[in-house]
Order: sequence, then C-alpha cells, then structure tokens
Amino acid sequence: MTTAAPSDTLAPDMQAARRELDRLWSRGTAFLGTEYAILGGAMSWVSERNLVAAISNAGGFGVIACGAMTPELLEKEIAATQALTSKPFGVNLITMHPQLDELVQVCLRAGVGHIVLAGGIPPSAAIRAAKDGGAKVVAFSPALVLAKRLIRMGVDALVIEGAEAGGHVGPVSLTVLAQEILPHIQDVPVFVAGGIARGDAIVGFLEQGASGAQLGTRFAAAEESIAHPRFKEAFIRAAARDATTSVQLDPRFPVIPVRGLVNEGSKNFLAHQAETLRRFQAEELTKEEAQLEIEHFWAGALRRAVIDGDVETGSVMAGQSVGMVKTIQPVKDIIEELVRQAVGALAQRGARRGE
Repeated sequence: MTTAAPSDTLAPDMQAARRELDRLWSRGTAFLGTEYAILGGAMSWVSERNLVAAISNAGGFGVIACGAMTPELLEKEIAATQALTSKPFGVNLITMHPQLDELVQVCLRAGVGHIVLAGGIPPSAAIRAAKDGGAKVVAFSPALVLAKRLIRMGVDALVIEGAEAGGHVGPVSLTVLAQEILPHIQDVPVFVAGGIARGDAIVGFLEQGASGAQLGTRFAAAEESIAHPRFKEAFIRAAARDATTSVQLDPRFPVIPVRGLVNEGSKNFLAHQAETLRRFQAEELTKEEAQLEIEHFWAGALRRAVIDGDVETGSVMAGQSVGMVKTIQPVKDIIEELVRQAVGALAQRGARRGE
C-alpha cells in the first residue's frame, strides 16, 4: 500500500487540501496533542497496550479501555503502553465502576493527560478530581441537552456516538446527532463516532463543526489488534447489515442495545429471553431473578470472541462500518488511508470551486 506523502511533496492542489484538513481539525489536534484528530474507540479486550500505542505512534490518539480492570491492572496497562509510545494517549473509564475514584487517581499518578468517562453521566466528583489533577476530561453525549449539561459540569470535550457504532449504543444515528448538536456547541471540541470508516466522511463532519472523529471497528481488525484471527476474519466477511443490535422481547426486562454480528449466540439470546419469560410467567423466577438471567447470558461472551476466537456463540461486537473492512492492515496504513481520502475529498471540493 502506498503511504501518504509529506504535504510539501504533494501537488499544489493537494497541498492546499492538506492545509485545509489541518485547519478543519486544528482544534481537535491541539486538544489531543496529535498530528491527526483521529481517536481509537475504547473496545474492551481490544484497546490494550499494543493497539493503543500503534494508533498514537501513527499520529492518532489511542485510548485504553479500562472496562472492569482493577486499579492495579490499569496501572500496569498504562505503564506497558507508555513503554511502547511516547505520544499522547487516553484512558476510558466506565462511570459505573465501583472503584472509579481510585482509577482516576491511577491515571493522574501515571501522567495520563486525557481521561474519557463513559457508560453514563459522569459523577461531578470524578470530573473535578481529574481536572484538579491536570487531566482533560472527555465525555459522551447522546443528546444536545446532555451536551450542555456536561459542559456546565466541566468536561473539556465531547464525543457524540451514533447508533451505527459497535458495542453498547444509543438509539439515534450520527447523521441526526451531528445536526442536533454540532451547530450549537462551540464551547468545547466535539468528536464524532459511529459508522465512520473513510476519510471523506470525516471531512463532511469536520465541515459541520466537528473537531475530529473516533473509529473503533476498523482498528479492531488492524494488524496490531490482539483480537483472534477468526474475529478479524468475521469482520472481513461481514456486510454492514450483519451488524445488528440485540433485541428486547419484553419491556419489563430491559436489554441494553449492543451492536454486533449476527451469529448463533445472538439467536440463542432470543431463545434464552423467551425461556426466561416463560419461567417468570410460570412464577418459577422472580422479576429480579429473571432480569439477572437475561443480563448474565452474555457474561464473558466478548472475551470468548475476541481472545478465544469463538465467533459463533461469542459476542462479535462491530459497528455497521464493518462492511468497509476488507483486509487486515497495519494501523499506520489505516490512518494514512483515512488522511489521503480526506485530502482527496477536499481537493475535489476545491476543483469544483475552481480553486
């Protein structure tokens, strides 16, 4: 694969396009401290030291997925990542983690410059502690009203993630969220996520006011990703329509929507819900026991898919952009491809305007 040429070796029209790209995402690159305003989505079992360091070394911004790690494990993972890169990277912490306060302190002691708080509205105390410790705080917002609230709470940047994304998702597409939020938020940088796999798509959102983009699915299938070869092969075989959200059979038993590839596991989950509902209606289970039965079905399923390669009964989380994953590439090539596509799109715009 050819690599992106330095901007000073490009043809004049491409040089102008590259300068325009640098201008469009300058707020994002300044905030992240990176060459490109491209973040790696935090994916449990996938976004660990190797992938995170590769993204940062390639000019993007890697993010460790803390998930259910203990403070001790997170401390080791940060140190191992720092041994692989001197570039900036962040840490994603789940707000419901019982040791959230300790995890924030682990990040601060290690000199992590950006803490991403995900999985719910972050506690004010965690935001204050991170900022008082010198870190920048990033949070997710699925709606304009929450975006404004998070800014009042003191977050330094937002990610708006559409339903096209993989893993746990909200109900609204990125195209709608971008229209709802980007025109009205100027106080902090806003990064877009969900269904993004090409640089020209990134340009479209930058022109709407975004400061950069977050990608997960393409990086999950990268050469440096520790995901099992069968996990990556499932991505390459999949079409966009194969990445669907989990189905809830009964509103009395909420199922948090998770987008992944349809397999025997997702089919078995429907059967499991139906059987659990039957047992509840037969008074064999209490409502609380039935809810736990449903929630525990996927316990360990993501690890089985990512680490063990069980892509039949495991949870193969993937965004709808999986249909554009055609090969296993080094992270560097992925990022350079995104930048080339973005520059090419901007050059075409300039040509149409006669510049």
